[in-house]
Amino acid sequence: MKNTVVTVALAAGLLAVAGCSSTGTDTGKDSKPAPNPTAAVLKAAQDYQSAANRQDWQTVCTLSSARLRGGTVADCVSTNTVTPAASTSASPSSTVKPPTYADGSTPAPIATSTPSGPDRASDGPLTPGDVLAVPASGDHPAGYGVFLSFTVTWPGQSATTDYRALRLVQEAGGWVVDQHESNIQRADQLRSALLGG
Repeated sequence: MKNTVVTVALAAGLLAVAGCSSTGTDTGKDSKPAPNPTAAVLKAAQDYQSAANRQDWQTVCTLSSARLRGGTVADCVSTNTVTPAASTSASPSSTVKPPTYADGSTPAPIATSTPSGPDRASDGPLTPGDVLAVPASGDHPAGYGVFLSFTVTWPGQSATTDYRALRLVQEAGGWVVDQHESNIQRADQLRSALLGG
């Protein structure tokens, strides 16, 4: 009987301690663990990078923090959107000649980036890597770092792999990109890339 009383008293004591927080404000009722943000962070990171690869500036700017875009979403879209210059004539002027090198040759045309066309790279699917908590650094608040990789294939060339390190922070109730780094080649470089090392 004595062992039963001790066991019941010990169990009651443990339940009382488990139901209380260290601040004394939580009664233990309806308390739920904080949801793991990994899935939401990863989705926002993939949506951002996929839009960047497609040059969908509306989505990129919407998924950027106010600090990163440096103004409104409309300003960000306007800054990043390249509009082709209007041509004044159907053919190049006969008075403008291409430059000529000392050996008499002329340079090859330079490929330019356009939203569509033969000189646009084809991007493969995104492959997510690590998601880890990163502390505040410089102007960047604390958040989560995400490592992403994807293939890039330019016409007539072999595919290469590009890597991105993204810092995501919570803003206005959602996850947005506050930092993006491309000077990374492995998932173990994620933290140092986002912390400036």
